[in-house]
Amino acid sequence: MKSPDYQPYLNSEDMKFLCIGRNYAEHAKELGNEVPDEPVIFMKPKSALLQTNSPFYYPEFTNELHYECEVVLRISKNGKYLQERTASKYYDAISVGIDFTARDIQAELKKKGLPWEKAKAWDNSAVLGKWTPIPANFDKNNVQFSMKKNGELVQSGHTKDMIHNFDKIIAHVSNYFSLNIGDVIFTGTPAGVGECVVGDELEGFLGDDSMFKLTVQ
Repeated sequence: MKSPDYQPYLNSEDMKFLCIGRNYAEHAKELGNEVPDEPVIFMKPKSALLQTNSPFYYPEFTNELHYECEVVLRISKNGKYLQERTASKYYDAISVGIDFTARDIQAELKKKGLPWEKAKAWDNSAVLGKWTPIPANFDKNNVQFSMKKNGELVQSGHTKDMIHNFDKIIAHVSNYFSLNIGDVIFTGTPAGVGECVVGDELEGFLGDDSMFKLTVQ
């Protein structure tokens, strides 16, 4: 799929990030987590979005910053209590992004049984690539994506390997949170997450198309 300049909705000032954890079995295993029976949901606020053309700075509060490359969906209709069979009508664009994680902070929070927000939802922790409109013949189970660090492939994923597909995620999330136009859903990361440091260049791809590129500063 080609990636034209396809901007977020103008009325997305109140956008929220709905994120799905442990949606690829191999990723769950690499971090020593159980494979979940239902989607694991966490959220990021609007302030988590790294603005277009803004630099990404390594946060001062962590010593173990990890990248997590994911397919992201853009919500195009308001909805709640959606059915899986109609869920595809509620998103109209796809991209690739990074859910940055302060892994050392997350590990401490998990030990104490505390929420993850400090490790996942801090300012500029969400990177969004360019949006690509979803075609009418879109095959949600045939999307390949990847990320390179300093030109070397570090993550490669395929939506056929998702535990919960796009429509199941949409339906499940909408039972708990109203979906609004401009909301963004991160659908989970495959195996291969890892640490990045100042000076690293990260580039995400949807198929063969580059969707974002940034340098950690």
